[in-house]
Amino acid sequence: MERNDIIDFKALEKELQAAITADEKYKRENAAKLRAVEQRVASYEEFRGIVLASHLKPLERKDKIGGKRTVPWNCHTTQGRPSQDETTEISRVDVGFGLLGEMLVALANHVRPADRWVVLGVLRSLASTGRFNLNLSLMSHAERESCRALFQKLQAMGAPSSEERDLEEQPGGLQEVESLLQELLRLYRVD
Repeated sequence: MERNDIIDFKALEKELQAAITADEKYKRENAAKLRAVEQRVASYEEFRGIVLASHLKPLERKDKIGGKRTVPWNCHTTQGRPSQDETTEISRVDVGFGLLGEMLVALANHVRPADRWVVLGVLRSLASTGRFNLNLSLMSHAERESCRALFQKLQAMGAPSSEERDLEEQPGGLQEVESLLQELLRLYRVD
């Protein structure tokens, strides 16, 4: 055999692995596109967000909130398998997919005037979690309406709770509550 007739099996294996990876990515993104169309997303940004997040996996029961774990930072950007050098210690302070909308629906359905300050604190905490903007953009139309209704209820609650009464006596008092509410309206993109 001539030198040109020799088959490079390592190059063929690399090419096959690249083709398999590309095929898996195509199937995953195509499935995400179909789900997004089926959900009738309101804008291209929401559609694009769903497709770009298609490689993300939901947390499992064994994952603990607040616990620290050593996990690969972004395995889709590293070539081959991640080594111990490529891991980063992170704490999982994310709200799982779909939970933000469910929490907002529950709060909207059960909020009471006495809970106003606590609900504002919960909303502020949720807004500071990782992937908040992604979760917000992936909410369904019904969840967005519940979010809007929750903020309308919070704005309509005129009687301050005991914690808010304590704030009234401090400088800035009730203005602080109102400024927090305005900030949350902006963060949650409520018109």
